[in-house]
Amino acid sequence: MRRSMKLAAVVLSGSLGMASLAACGAKSTDTNASSGSSDSLKVGMAYDIGGRGDQSFNDSAARGLDKAKSDLGVSVTEAEAKQGEAEADKETRLKNLIDAGYKTIVAVGFVYQPAVNKVAKDNPNVKFAIIDSNDKDQPSNVTSLLFAEQEGSYLAGVAAANKSKSKHVGFIGGVQSELIKKFEAGYKAGVKSVDPNIQVETTYLTTPPDFTGFASPDKGKEAAQGQLDKGADVIYAAAGSSGNGAIEAVANKQGALAIGVDSDQASQPALAKYKNSIMTSMVKNVDNAVYAYIDSVKKGSPFTGIKLFDLKSDGVSLATTGGKIDDIQDKLKAAADSIKSGATTIPTAPAAQ
Repeated sequence: MRRSMKLAAVVLSGSLGMASLAACGAKSTDTNASSGSSDSLKVGMAYDIGGRGDQSFNDSAARGLDKAKSDLGVSVTEAEAKQGEAEADKETRLKNLIDAGYKTIVAVGFVYQPAVNKVAKDNPNVKFAIIDSNDKDQPSNVTSLLFAEQEGSYLAGVAAANKSKSKHVGFIGGVQSELIKKFEAGYKAGVKSVDPNIQVETTYLTTPPDFTGFASPDKGKEAAQGQLDKGADVIYAAAGSSGNGAIEAVANKQGALAIGVDSDQASQPALAKYKNSIMTSMVKNVDNAVYAYIDSVKKGSPFTGIKLFDLKSDGVSLATTGGKIDDIQDKLKAAADSIKSGATTIPTAPAAQ
């Protein structure tokens, strides 16, 4: 769900800094500090499971980092999470970035909240941004970058209901968390706003503390196949790289359509062979949020507290690549206008069955 740009991180000063970042999965492939002068702002990014190349959530964050590197001249490095890692590994990853001189750190994903809270308290002079999480007790040097996923998902539901021929659609969530329930709630509300009789299948791949549901394409493919077998002909997967498997399953079913998530998945080279089966994607503009946060730090007026990116502020949107929703743009615009005006309020938790 993203452009397949490859970021080269600047060489870290000192062999200890390089070694420590390598140990926590950092990418550091440049041979010189091409991303900025020695006194440029240094930004570290800690990815969620799947990392750069997941075609979805992490890739969207990476685009924002790439743009900051290109447009703002900041120096950057990246560190990736590992499947099944301990909480201590996340803390170590953040500490290693700090030890290497990165005093502005973006943590990608709510799974980082405990680690960010602990490390931020111990390092009050370091600025942190965390995506998709907001802890009321988080330190003052932590900024939450949040999105109105339920609003974009509502539009995805409107599109699904209008395109489904079987009047039977599906939702696949990577991990059954409060965050992904926002996607589910919005999607179902959008579907039911068009036709309350449409059946909606719901499948979650894993439940916390198992977060592999965000990085298991095989599980996504199996879940999608199960929903297709039950009669669903439009499936929306909010499941990180697991959604790639769901898209593959949908592409193998004649007449079925997939809805991507986080990035415009129909435009991703890695998913090119499935693009004709991707109806749209609920784009979560994490790249805009990451860039805006880094820009605010560089300008000396960093965002603080909670920064919400909603439909009105273009924080979420529906992709139009492929033209498959061109014929229902009037219906989608009407739904979007109603949300922006406040006439339609979208639930953030699924209704009880």
